[in-house]
Amino acid sequence: MTEDRTRPVVRLRPKAEARAIRHGFPWVYADELVTDRRTQAMAPGTIATLEDAERRPLATVTVNPKSKIIARVLDRDAGAEITGDWIAAKITRALALRERLFDAPFYRLVHAEADGLPGVIIDRFGDLAVVQPNAAWSEAMIGEITAALAAIGIATVVKNGSGRARGLEGLPEETVVLTGAVNGPVPVPMNGAVYMADVLGGQKTGLFFDQRPNHAFAARLARGARVLDVFSHVGGFALACLAGGAERALAVDASAPALDLARQGAAAMGAEARFDTRQGDAFATLEALATEGAQFDLVICDPPAFAPSKTALQAGLRAYERVARLAAPLVAPGGYVALCSCSHAADLVQFRAASARGLGRGGRRSQLLHTGYAGPDHPMLPQLAESAYLKALFFRLD
Repeated sequence: MTEDRTRPVVRLRPKAEARAIRHGFPWVYADELVTDRRTQAMAPGTIATLEDAERRPLATVTVNPKSKIIARVLDRDAGAEITGDWIAAKITRALALRERLFDAPFYRLVHAEADGLPGVIIDRFGDLAVVQPNAAWSEAMIGEITAALAAIGIATVVKNGSGRARGLEGLPEETVVLTGAVNGPVPVPMNGAVYMADVLGGQKTGLFFDQRPNHAFAARLARGARVLDVFSHVGGFALACLAGGAERALAVDASAPALDLARQGAAAMGAEARFDTRQGDAFATLEALATEGAQFDLVICDPPAFAPSKTALQAGLRAYERVARLAAPLVAPGGYVALCSCSHAADLVQFRAASARGLGRGGRRSQLLHTGYAGPDHPMLPQLAESAYLKALFFRLD
């Protein structure tokens, strides 16, 4: 298809790396683009043709002059028309992968750039979907996204307009039901457990599907075990471990509503007699459990992103080290600890070093058994390191 000259054109600066765009890198930073008054006047979400410094068309992009990521590649065809049909084709392609991977319709349906829809997250809960339109173009085309979801059998669509990413795009925070109705928490079967997802008031979309394979690995270690799940949210690791045959599980989280949902999940799977919760600050609770002499056969710590940006990296690594140091004394001899990070700014090598350092400072020798990542419904775009954000390290301790 030829370049569409009826729409705006934006151009890379001479020193910008056009080859990276040609090879699949999906972003253009503000200092790489010629930002004249015409470009600066573009409304956030404008669809434009991207050219290299020699005026050769590179791609169809969406432009947001208010963002540090000033342009996002929508299509490598510089003449692509970004319409409802284009969005529907992307969602249909994403659906084909998930239907091959999963027997039940509970998964991340669209994982942003990796599924060709930059800044768009869609989690599916049966015939309900939660959409996070985290880029200006997707906010402008939320109607087309909703229609495409309806075409694949999604009756209820929730727009979750919250989070750091929208702030960086200059978008307002709001969560609304766009179609259908939400009647309380949604039960989600996963790894033999049942989770209760609060799709209107919970964190992010209400549930974290990305940890599914790591939940399953933890469950294999949990047979007959006493389990501690810290930063538990709605019972992520704890409920999976109970489904895997854990003797007991204790979930720790600062959020009372999240722990209430965890208890509902345990009841739904008939495991409430083996499940306990403890509300409080995770660090303080880890210290208190050590003072009490508590011991567990498996301890899992899955904190929020301590290093959400490069400027927070060193403080974040210190926090991950502290988590490992406080978790170490709680693990019975020969037991296991799982340490997780969802910080894309802390790469695997840095996170592993901080975790090992913390376990050593906690007085334990460790054996690294397994490194886990996000599940395949969270595919990674090879050219975008930020899309490989989740790491889970499983250690056996002497």
